[in-house]
Amino acid sequence: MSAKYLIPLMGLSFVSQADQQDIERVSVTATRGAYPVSTVPAAISVISQEDIQAQLAHTQDLSQILGNLLPSFSPSRQKLTSAGETLRGREPLYMIDGVPQSNPLRNGSRDGKTIDPAMIERIEVIRGANAIQGMGASGGIINIITKSAGGKAHQVSLGFSAPTSGGSDSQSFKSSYLFSHEGEQTELVAGVSLASTGMYRDGNGDLIGVDGTQGDTQDSDSQDFFVKVKHALDAEQSIQLMVNHYDIQGNGDYVVVNGDVDAGVPTSAERGEIQGGAPQNKVTTASLDYQNDNLWGGQLTWQWFLQDFAALYGGGTFGTFQDPSLGENIYDQSQNKSTKLGSRLTWFKQNLGGTDLDLVTGLDWLNDETFQELALTGRKWVPEAKFNNLAPFAQLRYDGLEDWVFNLGARYEYGKLKVDDFTTLASYGSAFVEGGEPSFNELLSNLGVVYQITPELRVFASYSEGFSMPDVGRVLRGINQPGLSVASFLSLQPVVSDNREIGLDYANNWLSVQTSYFQSDSDLGSRLQADADGIYSVEREKTEISGFEAQAQFYFGASSVGINYARTQGRYDGDDDGVVDSDLGGANISPERLNLYWQHAWNPDLSSRVQLNKLFDMTFEPGEDFEGYLTLDASLRYDHGQWGSFTLGLENLTDKQYITYYGQTNPAPTRYFPGMGRTVSLTWQLAF
Repeated sequence: MSAKYLIPLMGLSFVSQADQQDIERVSVTATRGAYPVSTVPAAISVISQEDIQAQLAHTQDLSQILGNLLPSFSPSRQKLTSAGETLRGREPLYMIDGVPQSNPLRNGSRDGKTIDPAMIERIEVIRGANAIQGMGASGGIINIITKSAGGKAHQVSLGFSAPTSGGSDSQSFKSSYLFSHEGEQTELVAGVSLASTGMYRDGNGDLIGVDGTQGDTQDSDSQDFFVKVKHALDAEQSIQLMVNHYDIQGNGDYVVVNGDVDAGVPTSAERGEIQGGAPQNKVTTASLDYQNDNLWGGQLTWQWFLQDFAALYGGGTFGTFQDPSLGENIYDQSQNKSTKLGSRLTWFKQNLGGTDLDLVTGLDWLNDETFQELALTGRKWVPEAKFNNLAPFAQLRYDGLEDWVFNLGARYEYGKLKVDDFTTLASYGSAFVEGGEPSFNELLSNLGVVYQITPELRVFASYSEGFSMPDVGRVLRGINQPGLSVASFLSLQPVVSDNREIGLDYANNWLSVQTSYFQSDSDLGSRLQADADGIYSVEREKTEISGFEAQAQFYFGASSVGINYARTQGRYDGDDDGVVDSDLGGANISPERLNLYWQHAWNPDLSSRVQLNKLFDMTFEPGEDFEGYLTLDASLRYDHGQWGSFTLGLENLTDKQYITYYGQTNPAPTRYFPGMGRTVSLTWQLAF
């Protein structure tokens, strides 16, 4: 098998033919086996450290980085929330070193804001429904791999950014420090990053409105503390501890100024004092990994993990929060709290029983306790729910036929939800709901085939099933009918998506191309529907999603050119007749998009990059139109050597004035947000 398909799809440098033997041994940990990417029947991207650094030249937004590099990822909302940011029209499963960041019982849509980019080494992405990692991967897997020890002992970074339209309130500062040590038996990497982010300005130089409910990254401070230590017990065994604590909190110094959707006036902001506390994310992720490279002739990995997640949302006098017994015009705000404890046991064996079969098998366990409260009045909006999930799995791979690789696997999901008796908020009629302990059983299967037609060309086809919960919290909190019980409420059934895909990869010394067509269907899907206050409810309906995506890179001496394209379409059953008849909107699916870039090394020390992001016009339903837009970004990097590297970045180079994709497709006076105007960033990095 050729290793050319392991080249990062948006990489900054071409991997030569001489390097391919080493690369062929590299595994993508998101597949849970030491498989070369070229033998996996799926569309996989490895976003390298160089890719990430190129994007950090002009943005610190992880969602925007992913959108610039992955063809079918939704445009970033440029906010703290990731609601509506999907991968192939469904929510992806975010992970940090294999630890799930998604909150299945009450999705607070903050999955992509749990770690600072300074602590990220690379990002592995499997696009499309996938059961190998379990619950939540109906749209794919985004596995964030943290920094590992190596290179220089000290790495320092300082950054500054501001819109070219000026304003001292719009200046942002960031600093980070990483320490790395490699001993004979012990490896250590530790880091800290601090950021103070000012207000954003649009293409007209006006302040961009703050999202006072879901939360915002502007007018905020953040800190990230990270440590990873690995110790070799002997030549075949090792143990590793990773802890990352991330905290981002708004300052609350600005209030929203409503826009006018009909008149095309965007939502803006002005100085003012908010009620209550400013939105915040406070997340601790920890994992303890044991690895044995020679247990029963195979490799055993056993991970125990913990994630403690708290997300505070902005408040308001929303109708949902009102209760006559507490007075009139009640101001309140909600807070999600979730604690996850889990285990992931994996055993990988090549050439099983002396055959051409490889086996990956294991057992996953998850315990999740989640609730959502109204922080100022102490009311439970979502009752405390406890979820236990047990999932054994097995994956076989056969490569005994020349140029062919066959994959077959299954994963059995058992989930049990426990909710005590509770009463909904007064705005839902103070409905009493009988608690219960419903359980779920799902057998998820996948199969795929890869055929290497020539050393440069391969094709693949696959079928896989993904499993996710339908945001139990949103379902439970919205019950407004008397006499219901948790055990019998239909909307608690899980979302199972069937994903079919065919793809083609081609790579030679100057060109690499990857294309795929996919279909993803759910008999009982999960669609977000926002009300006038911007509060979402879950609609359970049949959904069908299909799409085409393509990526290509061309290499010309010191230059490289890249192209990403994706078009995704989605329909749902709006009248419950078993036939899909309505378009999925912007809160559930991404627009047709095109990304281009040109990168050039002018000399060994100086390089530049220009990238174009184009979102095309779309009509979801009559009267529901999206007016597309085009933005340009540019960066210039100079490596001095002794004095480190200096990077100049320009986001939205032409200062384009536009309303974001989410602002247009979910319009309301409080969230008709414009996109960021031209912003300049300066970064200095030194390793010694």
